[in-house]
Amino acid sequence: MAKDGSHVVEIPVTGDGAEPAAASAFLGKAAAAAAHHPLGEIASSGGHLLLLKLWQREESRLGRRACALEARMDAARRDAFYLCAAFLALHGLSLALLFAASSVSADAGEGGACRRWWAPSSLSLATSLAIATAVQLRVRAYWRAARRLRRERGDARALARCVQELRTKGAAFDLSKEPQWGVGARANCCASVEGAGAWGPLRWCYRNIVTACLLAVAAAALPSGKLILCA
Repeated sequence: MAKDGSHVVEIPVTGDGAEPAAASAFLGKAAAAAAHHPLGEIASSGGHLLLLKLWQREESRLGRRACALEARMDAARRDAFYLCAAFLALHGLSLALLFAASSVSADAGEGGACRRWWAPSSLSLATSLAIATAVQLRVRAYWRAARRLRRERGDARALARCVQELRTKGAAFDLSKEPQWGVGARANCCASVEGAGAWGPLRWCYRNIVTACLLAVAAAALPSGKLILCA
């Protein structure tokens, strides 16, 4: 103890300018533990490190493909919505024109409009079939993209399980093991309503309900020309 009452503490060191011995021992233990950690084992093994990099690259590729498929599904759904809106607008305009023609014909006392009722009905039917065909094409594109997206997500889950197992086991991981591609996608497909395991008519109705509704409206609107013009 010094004369002014202060304490002097001496810290042992391992050498001139070196860090304390306790810190050096701690760092040594940490380095030894890191060497035996699964990630450390992977870093020291060329085969396991290469496999991890390849699988991580495949995960990134699957993620990009899934995003592209989701964008394609959104575009198909948006196009189908616009086509359905155009279909309804067409029939609304057609009914308005038919009522106007019926009023003009009734005021003039002529029956020519009634005799030519098939012309606007045929034009409306042809346009309705064209729009319904375009909607069906977009619906089929949507379900194709949905099926591929389901498969991509199943593959991504299988690959993520293998990557997690590799990171957990380290050098003990079997390099010959491969992800079970398509297993999760097939299970999800069979479990869903639109999947291959569903009843055929139910699956068809689920996928084509929009087109069926458009065709029903077109069939119901076909005799409307005669009913309005000849009433």
